[in-house]
Amino acid sequence: MAVRAVRGATQIDADDRDQILEATTELVAAVMARNGLTTDDVISVIFTVTPDLTAEFPALAARKLGFHEVPLLCATEIGVPGALPHVIRLMAHIETDAPRAEIQHVYLRGASALRLDIAQ
Repeated sequence: MAVRAVRGATQIDADDRDQILEATTELVAAVMARNGLTTDDVISVIFTVTPDLTAEFPALAARKLGFHEVPLLCATEIGVPGALPHVIRLMAHIETDAPRAEIQHVYLRGASALRLDIAQ
């Protein structure tokens, strides 16, 4: 069993608690589904948000999805001028037998512009 990292991101319209929770739920669910994961496969998840998002912690959405025993961390991305606004990112560390090339990174909504090479 190998330890792998799965990346993902999504974008919302405004700094709104409900939007943060809804978009994060969608992102986490997509990462889990596309990679055939359960919470037992997840070692930890780091969430970041752009500096313009402060209405809620994205980790709350993961807790509501059952990530009760998974260490979660939230942080703020650096404020790079001209960067895509209202973005929630995640990096999940997982245990899997899948080779690195088969890991499905997930970029949703406007955040697909961040990784056009792998966005689905």
